[in-house]
Amino acid sequence: MELRQLKYFMEVAKREHMTEAAEALHVAQSAVSRQIGNLEDELGVDLFVRQGRRVKLTPLGRIFLERTTEAMKLIESAKREVEEHLEPEKGTVRITFPISMAAFTLPTAISRFRQDYPKAKFQLKQGIYYNLIEDVVNGEYNMALLAPVPEDDPRVEGYTLFREEVVAIVPKTHRLSKNNELSLKQLEGEPFVVLPEGMYFRELVIQACLDQGYYPNISFEGDDVDALKGLASAGLGITLLPEVTVMDNVPHNTVKIRIRDPKVIRTVGVITPKGRELLPTERLFLQFLKEFFENTVNV
Repeated sequence: MELRQLKYFMEVAKREHMTEAAEALHVAQSAVSRQIGNLEDELGVDLFVRQGRRVKLTPLGRIFLERTTEAMKLIESAKREVEEHLEPEKGTVRITFPISMAAFTLPTAISRFRQDYPKAKFQLKQGIYYNLIEDVVNGEYNMALLAPVPEDDPRVEGYTLFREEVVAIVPKTHRLSKNNELSLKQLEGEPFVVLPEGMYFRELVIQACLDQGYYPNISFEGDDVDALKGLASAGLGITLLPEVTVMDNVPHNTVKIRIRDPKVIRTVGVITPKGRELLPTERLFLQFLKEFFENTVNV
C-alpha cells in the first residue's frame, strides 16, 4: 500500500468521480483508476460502487476512508513536527476561534507574536463554541481560542488568559440610554437582540437573566455580533456583548453601558487536546499567549 494510493482514494471519495479527482490531482484518469484498482486488489474488497462515470463508497469503503483520514492527519502532523523541530520560528500555528475574537483579541496577539517570530505562519478557522472544541478533539486543529474556557471536558486542557465584562448596547433613543450603569433587573421586559440557538453566548445571556428571576424578552435574533450591533443601532432592542467586541467601535446610534448588580463575566482562554502533543511552533504561540495576557487586568 502506497501513500499515493491513499491520496488518490481520498480524492475520489471526496468527489465521487474519477475524472474530476484526476483533474484535481493533475494526473491522468487512467492512473487514478489503476491505483484505485490496485488498492482494492491488495485489500481484497471493493471500496467503490461504480455508477457510470460516478462512484459511491461501499460500507467498507466508508470505514476505510475514516481510518485513512485519521492516518493522513497523523502523517501530516509528523511531517510538520520534523520540519518545525529544525526551525520552530518558521512553522505554522493552526488555531480556530469564535467571531467575537476576530476583530481584536486574536489579531492583536498574532501581530505581537510576529514581531518576535516574523516568519511564523497561521492557519485560521472561525467557528461556534461547541464546534471549536470538537475541532480540537478530532485533530482538525490543535488549538482554539474561546470563551468561556470549558472546565469539565476531560478531552481538552484549558488555560484561562483573562476575564472580561459583558456590557449592554442600548439605542440612544431608549429611556435607559442616559444611565452610567445598569442592573440586569432593569432590563426585565425590554426587547432583547440575541444570537441564534446553539451559540454559547446566547446561553450565557439567558442564564444571567434567569438568575435575576426572568426570561429575556427576545425580539430579534442575529447570526453574529455585527448583526446584533446593526439591530441595536436600528433601535430594535438592547443587546449584551463582550466588551472586547465594542472596545474600539460602539455601534452607530447606540451607547455602551456597564452592567452592575451583578456583573456578567466570561473567561477567555485557549484549549489544547489532552493526549496529543502540540507542534513546536504551536507550543511557542501557547507560551506567548500566556505571557502576553499575563498582565491583563482581570475585571
